[in-house]
Amino acid sequence: MLFSDNFLFTLTSILLGKDRTSRELEFSNMSRRSSRSSTMDQGEFILECKAAYLSMFDSIKEKIESQDSLLEALQQTGRNPSVKILKKYWTNDTDELSFDDFVDICKKEPVTTSDDLMKAFRKIDINGDGYISLEELHKILTSKGEKKSKSEVKKMIDEVDENKDGRLDYKEFCQMVMSTTEESKKMQRKMMERKEKKKRQDIERRGDVSGSQVSVRSAASSVKSEGSPPIPAQRKSLLHTASSSDPDDLPRPSPRVKKDKSRQGSVSRAHKLDEPKNLREWTHTKSKGSFFMEDGSLICHQYDFNLPDDSKIWITIQPQKGSRGMDSSPVDTSVFILRDRPDEDGNLLVAFTEHRDSRGKYGVSCDLSAGKYYIMPYTTGCRFKSRKSESGKEAKLVSQDKGGKYVITKSFRKVLEDIFDYSDLDGNGFMSRKEFNLFNIRTSGEEVADEEWQVVEDRIDLEDGEITKAGFLQLNELEAEDSEGDTEDLWTTLVSMGYNKQLVMDQACPFQLDVYTEDCDDAELDVVRVDSYPTYPGDLSFDDIISKSFIKQGEISRVKGMKDLCMYTYTNDGWATLVLDNKSHTRVRVELDCSRSENVTSNHDSLQRTLRVDPGSTVIAYHLMPEDDDRDWQVKCTETIR
Repeated sequence: MLFSDNFLFTLTSILLGKDRTSRELEFSNMSRRSSRSSTMDQGEFILECKAAYLSMFDSIKEKIESQDSLLEALQQTGRNPSVKILKKYWTNDTDELSFDDFVDICKKEPVTTSDDLMKAFRKIDINGDGYISLEELHKILTSKGEKKSKSEVKKMIDEVDENKDGRLDYKEFCQMVMSTTEESKKMQRKMMERKEKKKRQDIERRGDVSGSQVSVRSAASSVKSEGSPPIPAQRKSLLHTASSSDPDDLPRPSPRVKKDKSRQGSVSRAHKLDEPKNLREWTHTKSKGSFFMEDGSLICHQYDFNLPDDSKIWITIQPQKGSRGMDSSPVDTSVFILRDRPDEDGNLLVAFTEHRDSRGKYGVSCDLSAGKYYIMPYTTGCRFKSRKSESGKEAKLVSQDKGGKYVITKSFRKVLEDIFDYSDLDGNGFMSRKEFNLFNIRTSGEEVADEEWQVVEDRIDLEDGEITKAGFLQLNELEAEDSEGDTEDLWTTLVSMGYNKQLVMDQACPFQLDVYTEDCDDAELDVVRVDSYPTYPGDLSFDDIISKSFIKQGEISRVKGMKDLCMYTYTNDGWATLVLDNKSHTRVRVELDCSRSENVTSNHDSLQRTLRVDPGSTVIAYHLMPEDDDRDWQVKCTETIR
């Protein structure tokens, strides 16, 4: 991700020319350089395009299906086209673009260079001191190109004016942009080479074998392969994934099980997340949210979904960049859709996300009748866990300026800006009273009373009744002043929002939730709480509801020595879940051992544990998923009655 993408794209599109004629004049020399470069080293150019493409897609066979995706892909290559240029390649008749189309566009559109940016900035640097006043930037951003509102411009300017001196050192800014771009390209190339090397190794290791088996068998089974060791007096289950035999596809991150009567089936990597083809015509609503880990319990934003008319829906959820685990493998995020009351069969669960793409986005499509539903985000806990311990020096939050005034530090300011962005659930650049109330519930456990909101209105400037980012920072600065440098309350806020003493977010995972409706234009998605999961009708816990679904869709095998104790193995595109179902009238003590598994992480500290399963109850024994998405993974679990 380039530094200040929104600011860079908007400013360069204006300074370097919005129409095609001016763009050609500004970039004429660079276009000739680009043309000569591509002629001299066409192979290197194609590799760069491929690396950028594969940073967004699993395979070059996948298509670009929106103008936004085209823009993002081009930005990965260091190009910052204007909206007018984008519309040249993505017309009203365009449904998709191939990798070859993408390469052709990259040939025609030049890469933004540091010289181009510097030249454009110098045109508005009247006195030549290397700085541009933010007043001048504001004038340019509101008088040329696509008109921006005052609040939109202020938000972009706040991103680059780190020391709040009212001006921009554009040379340093340009150098940082270009450096970040080059680092991004290097990372894309390394990722592509690593995946392709792993793919070749998988193909060589498999030889002529085109797939693998999933085997879930009981220890009581009398079927043995010739020469195999005796089956021990305990059940074994095996889930094994292997790479696709298609050499053109990159390794996919997860297994998919096809069941047959013998409880064995082939396993392949994850399928592409197939979104509806005409999704651009659907009504779209969205919200941010977060998971929080608190004393070993999961807390998250939860939603009501009101659907006035019957409709087909498409829901996706994915962790936001910056979440814990995003530098390696993304935290798994999923969504469960519940009815507000049980159906005639007593079921609350309607559907949940089972399919994902390589970037961690999960999605589900289903038909819903008009009514009220609950949208419940979920994560298994395999990659999002409680912090074990905390060490290291505590970051400094407050300092005193030359006049003795208490001010917040630069590092703390940056964290507060991130917290504001995550708490701005509707993404409009402001924090409404409702959003501030949810933030306050999370950090203090209390709602914002009318008199407290009045204090907010009295102490900071609001815009259309909502808190700006600058106002949010001002509130924290006022708190630092009022407490005369005491940071206890400030640390309470940070810990509640998932940060450790080094200001690293390791106990929170922000996510993005998107809901599309095909046949209903006025569906409402409403954030109603940030809390642990409630109890549902019939005194059911959330685990009770999802366990029932895992049992319904999982493969069954009876545990040896227990007629009424069953193990269910459920798998989807992201993880595997083991559920114990005790239908007997006695409590059962079961020892599970998954320590022989390969490349596996779980929602528990150890792959060996003992469970007590009450009569007539179900227990989620384990969630399991690959530790490294780019490697094959294998789950082996034995259970023994104690």
